[in-house]
Amino acid sequence: MEPLALILKYYQPDSKSFKILTNHSRLVADKAIKIASNNPSLKLDLLFIEQAAMLHDIGIFLTDAPDLGCYGNLPYICHGYLGSELLEKEGYPKHGLVCERHTGTGITMEEISSKNLPLPLRNYVPLSLEEQLICFSDKFFSKSGDLFQEKSIKQITTSMAKFGIKSHDKFMEWCELFL
Repeated sequence: MEPLALILKYYQPDSKSFKILTNHSRLVADKAIKIASNNPSLKLDLLFIEQAAMLHDIGIFLTDAPDLGCYGNLPYICHGYLGSELLEKEGYPKHGLVCERHTGTGITMEEISSKNLPLPLRNYVPLSLEEQLICFSDKFFSKSGDLFQEKSIKQITTSMAKFGIKSHDKFMEWCELFL
């Protein structure tokens, strides 16, 4: 499977959304691969990590995110499950789960209900170590502002504060596991 070929099926190579998606995804993939390589005892699937990290945000074009060059109909928070549905249709359901489960440190059914989020009611929490690593690595890079500036742990935890202590604590668990 070639992630870039799959991305090109849905994005014009000269578009703003393509450039943002591929630059961001490359940074996330590189960070995840570096962390996985530094932790051989975790026995992570490097090829899967590379592919899934490159595809984790493929669903953004289906959302209304003009700053990213995306003009879809749904709120940005939907990009994960939309990417999952897309990758499932393409024959990559395992990669799709990474799309679905990478937002924040995961989103539970309880959070969807209590916050009235526009998501199908199910758990969107990364389960496998590969899913968790890609989700973790994603937090270090933004798709807005300076795409290439890696965030510090302090910057990440400060921005996560608005999502509550549970997200902060999960991120700190991942710091212990992966760094």
